[in-house]
This record gives sequence, structure tokens and C-alpha cells, in this order.
Amino acid sequence: MNKPAEDTILEYLTLLKNFLDEENRLKAFPSKRKLQLCAVSYLAEKFEPGRIYTEGEVNDLLNQWHTFRDPETLRRELFQNHYLDRRRDGSAYWLEAPANTKQECQHHKEDISMNKYLDVAPEVAEALAAGKPVVALESTIISHGMPYPQNVETALAVEKLVRENGAVPATIAIIGGRLKAGLSPEEIEYFGKKGAAIAKASRRDLPVLIAKGQDGACTVTTTMMIAHMAGIGVFATGGIGGVHRGAETTMDISADLEELAQTPVMVICAGAKSILDLGLTLEYLETKGVPVIGYGTEELPAFYTRSSGFGVDYRLDTPAELAAAFRAQRDMGLKGGMLVTNPIPAEYAMDRAVIDQAIDQAIAESREQGIHGKATTPFLLARVKDLTGGDSLASNIQLVFNNARLAAQTAVELAK
Repeated sequence: MNKPAEDTILEYLTLLKNFLDEENRLKAFPSKRKLQLCAVSYLAEKFEPGRIYTEGEVNDLLNQWHTFRDPETLRRELFQNHYLDRRRDGSAYWLEAPANTKQECQHHKEDISMNKYLDVAPEVAEALAAGKPVVALESTIISHGMPYPQNVETALAVEKLVRENGAVPATIAIIGGRLKAGLSPEEIEYFGKKGAAIAKASRRDLPVLIAKGQDGACTVTTTMMIAHMAGIGVFATGGIGGVHRGAETTMDISADLEELAQTPVMVICAGAKSILDLGLTLEYLETKGVPVIGYGTEELPAFYTRSSGFGVDYRLDTPAELAAAFRAQRDMGLKGGMLVTNPIPAEYAMDRAVIDQAIDQAIAESREQGIHGKATTPFLLARVKDLTGGDSLASNIQLVFNNARLAAQTAVELAK
């Protein structure tokens, strides 16, 4: 085999690593169209230019390079994407030179260029390869959201809820300079013990953390990024960041909003954190073309409370409806993600007057102490917890559980 051909095969092996067995045979056909094209391109490399094949010979060759016993589908994909041509009666097939599909596969290679830094946990990789539902979970809640060992107990409980609702959990983090899609219990324990000593990692932090081989706790932004790299489409979190109060002078706007505008992941949350300017956050999302869905509600939930006084773009009432909307968004190739706001269960919601008073006091204290940037949200959430006697933390945990259930149920529908 000549050097260019070897390089091409190596590129396909890298792109399709989650879909190949130990003998480099396709063990599942990808669900994402761009990866499907890569798989078809990979199979096309097995055919000899200039040779005429019978239909049986095409099937025999394809059977050597896949394990799920569906040569008819693969043969059709090769023909429809102009890798193979044939006589009208199907009596003869031959290789033709494709153009656009190889170009699209190359674009996918560029889209996931950071994959050389990505480790997908075996359970997650197997689920993705088989087209099973997977839910991404963030790691900032482990390191910065609550003390040890409650943080580890909560993280493991969230993963358990995802499994009980039919999906595979993939907690996202950075460990030793590696992007991790799926953590072991030992890695979650490690994260929980290190706690706030681990840096919060947003998009801007990735190059240095990776280059230095350091750890990073993934925010909504980086969880979306790494989930998308791994091929995970649904992500459950507590609440997203947004436009901070006073942003008209401080310009303090969370990177989460920009990521929602450009990364095709469904984010299921309890709304934007109520420490934010919710009205401006909605305006920003509208400008960026991000649909804000209310799950079973026409009003934006405000994290600790079920209402905010602000409306959502659309109300949807079942996981199947959420999956259908997200599938349509992806099928149309629309840029960006989808925000699903899921109200905290009524029995765990906090009194709006109590939480608003605590937030106002926490914000005043943060300004007095000159706290800004990435330190703002952890400070405010910690102070609100203290001011509410720990009630806000208990509510936070319950809303995360609620979002994990809905995310798993939606991922199950999306995988159908």
C-alpha cells in the first residue's frame, strides 16, 4: 500500500475508532451523517479501482469489513454516495471517484481535531457505537458545587438515576491534560477529594490545561464542547450561566451563552441561575438564535424557584417532543444547541422572596469585596447557601436529579 493510501486509512481509523472492533471491522453504523460518510469512505477503500464486481462479490467484501450483517444497507450507501456505480440491472458494480462525500468526511475530521486529546470511557464508547442513549454530565458540581464527600455521593447518585432511566452516564472532566468523556468511580472520588483545588475550565482555559497536563473541572461550556467531540447530544446540568446583573457596565457574560450559540448539544437545566439578570440572558439567547424550551411550562424557571416572570419560546410536554424538536434542528444543519428549562419539583422549590433576599445580599457582598470573573458564581452560590441555612444546596441537588431523569428519558427517545 502506498503512503497516501496508508495515511487515508489511518485517518479513517482515528475518526471511526468508536465504531471498529479489534480487527478494524465496522461493528455498528454511525447515527451521525458525517460519520456515516466517513464509514462509507472507509469501506470504499477496500475496493480495487478498475475491477468489475458482481453483487455477490460486493456483499462478500463488505461482510469481511463489518460485523452487523447488513451488506445491503452498506452497498446502498456506497452507491447512493457515488462510491460505487452499477449497471441498471445490478449485475455489475465498480468503483468510481467520489468528491463531495470525501470532502464532508474531511470537514468532520477538522470538526473533531481535538479528538487526539479525548478519552472516551469504554462503556460510553460502546453505547455510542451501538447507537444507545448517552447523557453528558458536568464535573464542576463535583469540584466546586459542594463539600466532600457529599459531592461524590451526589455525582454517583446522578449517574445512577441516568442508568435507571435507560441511558449511559458520561461525566465530563479534564484529568492530567486529557479530555474525559465518562469517568470511573475512582476518578469521581479523585475529583471530589481535590475539590476547589481543581481549576474551573472554560473554553479559554483548555489550551494551557492540556499543554501542562493539568486537571480541569468542566463548566457548561466545556462539557458541551467535549460531549460534542465524543458524539453525545444530550447534557444534564443544574443551571446555565448567563448575563450577570450589572453587565451593562462590567460586560460579565458567561461563555455558556456563546457555546449554546455554536455547539449542537441539547442542554437540560432548571433555567439560568437566579443570581443572573434573567431578562438580559433571554435577550442574548434570542439574538444568538438559541431556542429556549419550557418543559411543561410557559414560564422560565429560575433555578431555585419554578417561576421568574419571563416567558420561554416554546412549551413542550414530553421527552418524545423534545427529541423530535432537537432531531429536526440537527437534520436541518442549524448551528447551535437547544436549551430545555425544566422546573425544580414543587416540593423542593424555595420561597421566591427568601431566595431573592439572599441573592441580593450575596451580590452586594461580592461587589464590596471586589469579586468578579470566574470567581463570581461560586462565591454567590456559596453565600446564598449560607444565607439560606443550606436549603439552597438541598434544592440544587434535587433539581440536578430532576434534570438527569429528563435528560436520560429524552436521550432514549432520541436514540429510537
